[in-house]
Amino acid sequence: MKTNLILPPTSLVICSRNRPKLLSETVASILRGKDVPTEMIIVDQSTEPHAELSVMKGSPSCEILYIHSKIVGVGASRNFGIRSSRFEILIFIDDDMFVEPDWFRNLVQAVIKAGPCSVVTGQVLTGESEVPGGIAPSIKKDQQPAVYQGRIRKDVLYTGNMGAYRSVFDQVGVFDERLGPGTSFPAAEDNDLGFRLLEQGYRICYVPEAVVYHRAWRSERENLALEWRYGVGRGAYYAKHMSWQDSYMFSRMVHDVKGSVMNFLGHIIYRRRLRFEYVVSASGILYGVIRWRVNQRRKS
Repeated sequence: MKTNLILPPTSLVICSRNRPKLLSETVASILRGKDVPTEMIIVDQSTEPHAELSVMKGSPSCEILYIHSKIVGVGASRNFGIRSSRFEILIFIDDDMFVEPDWFRNLVQAVIKAGPCSVVTGQVLTGESEVPGGIAPSIKKDQQPAVYQGRIRKDVLYTGNMGAYRSVFDQVGVFDERLGPGTSFPAAEDNDLGFRLLEQGYRICYVPEAVVYHRAWRSERENLALEWRYGVGRGAYYAKHMSWQDSYMFSRMVHDVKGSVMNFLGHIIYRRRLRFEYVVSASGILYGVIRWRVNQRRKS
């Protein structure tokens, strides 16, 4: 029987929508680990309740709290999970991951070591291709640990593999429910949280020993649509934090768009296979910026 006597009581939050098989397999991967959370909170926004997980009782080592929710959006779902949790250490994972057996222990211990003024994120590797040309976005495979503070030129928080103390959300705030999958700006809820953390003096600690595998279940033909959604979300994130008094976020947006355009032109110059996702990404960013600004003006 698994036990977490050495680790403190911990809540794990996992959110899902209409991906029952992936969700089941992610939960099973976590439960096969060397250590398990004290409670696992599954917030499921699917059309129908999950046949298996909705009746799963858990065990003395890990209580399963399955919540079939009508709310839509990953940010709203994670926030609901935070409110429903009981313990001070919170772990987050996406519903299309496999974990290493020591993932949970390594992540929790890193959270404890980093302390309540930090958020910890771990390594995200590509899983084996499950469809022809399978892709897995949002990969982080650096082998060296890192600590990020202050204003940096990139987004470094991977909320599909993240741990933190509850007090972080009490002080900085929870996920912006206007951003992320399931919303009109379907990405960058993780970038937004990471930026707010760093702006308020928190650290983001990257620990490569906390390893998950992002499953490559999406086909290559889905890549353009995925890049568009990511671009729109990032554009909204940039627009949210832009101001006339501070050029930081504007310069980051320009750098992002410029990088995508230059990558596309480079493929033309060197006669490589055209990568239209670069153009789609840049277009999505600009669209997201404009749409966010228009929406905010309508509400003001």
